[in-house]
Amino acid sequence: MMDKRQRDGRGRTQNTRGQGENRGARGYDRKDYRGGEGKETARGKGKDGGFRGNGPRRTVKPAEVPEASAEITDPSESCSIEGRNAVLEAFRAGKTIDKLYVQEGLNDGPIQSVLREAKKQDTIVRFVEKERLDQLSRTGTHQGVIAMAAAFEYAEVEDILKKAEEKGEDPFLFLLDGIEDPHNLGAIIRTANLAGAHGVIIPKNRAVGLTPTVVRTSAGALAFTPVARVTNLTQTMEELKKKGLWFVCADMQGEVMYKQNLTGPIGVVIGNEGEGVSRLVKENCDFTASIPMKGDIDSLNASVAAGVLAFEVVRQRMEKGGMSAL
Repeated sequence: MMDKRQRDGRGRTQNTRGQGENRGARGYDRKDYRGGEGKETARGKGKDGGFRGNGPRRTVKPAEVPEASAEITDPSESCSIEGRNAVLEAFRAGKTIDKLYVQEGLNDGPIQSVLREAKKQDTIVRFVEKERLDQLSRTGTHQGVIAMAAAFEYAEVEDILKKAEEKGEDPFLFLLDGIEDPHNLGAIIRTANLAGAHGVIIPKNRAVGLTPTVVRTSAGALAFTPVARVTNLTQTMEELKKKGLWFVCADMQGEVMYKQNLTGPIGVVIGNEGEGVSRLVKENCDFTASIPMKGDIDSLNASVAAGVLAFEVVRQRMEKGGMSAL
C-alpha cells in the first residue's frame, strides 16, 4: 500500500496513513500519488549538475560561481540592442529584455528614462565599467547602455497550467534552478517537449535566458513548449503546491527513481551545472529521486539527467493510463 503524504509547515512531506483526501486548489487528488520516502539529504554536486555513479567517490571541491556567472560573455550569444534611444524604444515597444547593462557613473536624463522603463518591466539591471560594455558592444557606439533582448517570448506560469488543462492531463513541469549553459537549457526544452511536459520554468537571476543558442539547440521545441521566467523559484513552487503540484528534486542522495511515484501533477527540479539544486529550492521539494548508475565517472550532464528522469515520468504515466502512447 503506497504511503499517503501531507506537507508539513515547511513545505516538505510527512508520511501519513489512513487520512482523508488531500486536494489542491485546482482539484488535483494527491492522496494516492506519492510513494517512497521524502528524505532530507545532503545536496549532490556533480560536475555537470547531474548524478554521480555508484563507484568509489573522490572529494570534489565545489566550483566557485562568480557573481555574473550566467551573464553574456559572447555578444554573438545574445540579441543585443545598443544606444540610449534604441534601448528606450525597445522597452516602450514591449520588447522582452533579459538584462540591461548601464555604464557606472552615468546619471543623465536619457539614462534615467531607460532605467525607469527597466523598472516597469522588472528587468535585471547591471551597472558595469565602460570596458565591460566595450567588450559586449558589436557596434562600438553603445552610449553607455546595452540591452540583452530575449530571442523568444516568455510565457506565464498560468499559460503552462492552462496547456495541461486543455489537454486534460495532470500538469508536468520542469523547474530549472540556475542552468547557465545555453546548450543545456535548449536540450532540456527539447526533452521536455518530447516527454510531453507542459512547460519549463526558469529564474531571472543566475541563469541563462532564451538566447539564440537556446533557440537553436531546442530544435524548434520552443515553438511548442512554453518557458516562463520568474523572480523567485521557491515562491513559485509554493503557489503551485496550492494548485495541487508536487515537486521532485533530482539528487544523487535520493531514493532510486524507479521506487518513486512520479505520476500525478508534478514538477521536476533540475539544479545548476556546478552546484546542484540550491538549499532553499531543495527544502521546498517534496521528495528527491536519484538515477542508478554503475559507471566509473562521477556525474551525468544536467540535460542528460533531466532526460532520464523525464522519461521515467513518461513510463509511469503511461502505465497508470495518464498519458497516451507516444
